[in-house]
Amino acid sequence: MADFTFFTNPMSRGQIARWALHEAGADYDTVLVDWANKPESLFKANPLGKVPTLVHHHGDHDHVVTEAAAICHYIAETNPDAGLLPGAHEKADYFRYLFFAAGPVEQAVLSKAMGWEVPAERAMTSGFGTYDMAMDTLDKMLTGRNFVCGDRFTMADVYVGSQVDWGLQFGSIPERGTFTAYAERLRSRDGYKEAKAIDMALIAEAQNA
Repeated sequence: MADFTFFTNPMSRGQIARWALHEAGADYDTVLVDWANKPESLFKANPLGKVPTLVHHHGDHDHVVTEAAAICHYIAETNPDAGLLPGAHEKADYFRYLFFAAGPVEQAVLSKAMGWEVPAERAMTSGFGTYDMAMDTLDKMLTGRNFVCGDRFTMADVYVGSQVDWGLQFGSIPERGTFTAYAERLRSRDGYKEAKAIDMALIAEAQNA
C-alpha cells in the first residue's frame, strides 16, 4: 500500500494537492472521483464528499486531511527530506501567505465570481476588504521576491502559486507583471509539469470517452 490515498477529480482543486505530492516525491495511490457517483470510501473519509481528500496510512493508523492548504503543508511535514518546510526565519512569511491565499484571496475571488458586492462601509467586516484590496495586497506581498519565502521555493508556493496560476488562466485574478512572472517561475518546475501532465491527460481522456 502506498503511503497516501489521494481522492481527486482532475477538474478540481485536487490539482493543487497532486502538485504538492509530486514536489514532495510522495508515494501515493489515486482514487478518481466521479461527480455523479462518488465512492462510499470518500464519504467515509470526508462526510462532505469533497476533493481533494488525502488519507495518510501511518503505521497502524489512518489520518485524514482535507482542505487544499492543509493538505499541502501536511505533505511537506510528512516528507521533510523534500526541503519544502520553512526555516526559522521563513515561517512568518510561509504561514502568512499560505493562509492569506486560503482566506482573503479565496473569498475575494469567489465573491467576485458570484457577483457579490461588498459595500464600502462593510469592507472591514468581509474578511478580505474588497476584491481590489485583496489583489493589491497580494501584489504588494509578492513584489520584490521570487517566491513566498524570498528566493527559495517552499510548499507555500504550491498553494499560493495555484491561486495565482488558476486565477490568471480563468481571469479571476488580474493580469499584472508580478503575478505573471511568479506563475511563470512555478510553471517551469518539474513537479508542476509532472502533476499537470497527469491531470491534463485525465481530463482529455474523460472528454473523449
